Amino acid sequence: MTTSGQGRLRPVGEAPLVTSCGRRIAVKYLRLAPQDRPISRVTLDVGPDRGGAHGVWASLTPEEARELARRLLDHAALAEPTTPAYARTPRHGIPS
Repeated sequence: MTTSGQGRLRPVGEAPLVTSCGRRIAVKYLRLAPQDRPISRVTLDVGPDRGGAHGVWASLTPEEARELARRLLDHAALAEPTTPAYARTPRHGIPS
């Protein structure tokens, strides 16, 4: 991991996550540096599946990336077979 200009750690050269269906998901940091206003984004690159179906790419603001992370964690908790029923109440009105 290295530090960015704000002193935060960020992964460098991290291998993509490979899902059980064979898709490779790469999470990266993108910085565009126009003179008047630098732009920072978190990117998701979801590659093709084993059958060759096309993947997708998304560019998120830091706020959007945090919201996506929160939603993923909420749904992961719902999907855990050992999660007690009282802990399965999603936050922020996410339907189960």
